[in-house]
Amino acid sequence: MTTTKPMATTPIIIIISIVALLLPLFKSSSSTTLPPKNDRDLRIATEEMQKANYFTFVMLLNMSPLDSEFLENVTFLMPNDRMLSKTVIPENRVYTFLQRHSIPSPLIFEHLQYIPTGSILPSSLPEYMMGVANGGDRRSFVLNNVRIISPNICTAGSIRCHGIDGVLSPVSNVSLHTCSNDEDSVAPPPSLVTSPPPLPPPVDPFLTDDFMVPAPQPSDSSSGYSQFSWDGNLIEVILSTILVPLVIGVSI
Repeated sequence: MTTTKPMATTPIIIIISIVALLLPLFKSSSSTTLPPKNDRDLRIATEEMQKANYFTFVMLLNMSPLDSEFLENVTFLMPNDRMLSKTVIPENRVYTFLQRHSIPSPLIFEHLQYIPTGSILPSSLPEYMMGVANGGDRRSFVLNNVRIISPNICTAGSIRCHGIDGVLSPVSNVSLHTCSNDEDSVAPPPSLVTSPPPLPPPVDPFLTDDFMVPAPQPSDSSSGYSQFSWDGNLIEVILSTILVPLVIGVSI
């Protein structure tokens, strides 16, 4: 008597084999993630820069790795290709160059116009400051030694950028250490300088009220005598002017 093996296990084996083949594909597709938001914003900004013919500045951005913290809040100040062609930037100083030519806040030009002349803007490079000279229009806003000539080039994403007519000098012309520790060299403003009050003029003792002869008092109608009030100071003066010379003469 012959027995036949059941064929029900064959489809199960086939299904397991198919799943084993497709499982790596599912894993690879699930591990694929969208690019970070900062990368997308940088790509959008570089496209806007290229449309405005700032190709050399885009090349500098591609040469230096930029972290997400730097790209979260930034406004780039971009010299044009002609200016950058005259500038020698060592490869290890590209990131420093980008820090010096950026503001750690996304600012369109309309925001910058509210900053008055004499203000100080920090750059993304620590201790590098930019002095502001605001002429009130789109062609007279100066930061240190450069002028913004092409405002609002980057506006589509979160990154902002403006074109400038030169390269920011490596040494800032703004110093925050303007106070002197030498107290002798600091003079107070004229409004705070106080002078002692003037001395009173010399007083003539014979013109003081103590030596004035008192006026006669009005007579009392009830008594038939006129009353005169003797001042003690007057008696002292009379005695000193009459008796003292007499005593001196007698003693001589």
